[in-house]
Amino acid sequence: MSTTTSPENEVTILARVLGDERGELSPEIARHILGVGFSDRDKARMNDLATRNQEGALSTAEQEEMAAFSKAGTMLSILKSKARRALGVKLELPTY
Repeated sequence: MSTTTSPENEVTILARVLGDERGELSPEIARHILGVGFSDRDKARMNDLATRNQEGALSTAEQEEMAAFSKAGTMLSILKSKARRALGVKLELPTY
């Protein structure tokens, strides 16, 4: 009898590191995660990379850096989603 499990990824592993075996975050950790984000310096760098990428002006190293920022942003977004769930916080969506 074999058991099928979801493949491990960086977010699920990191959630277990920050939380418990099931990836459940404590309220303290969840609040901390919701308070973190990219620095102004990092935001400016991402904006520069994105602008120059549209012009096709990035070196291979800069393309890799842009991909790393993208992956880090995705991981942070998923962790923030887990943090909101742990705290029972609903994300307010704009009404149009």
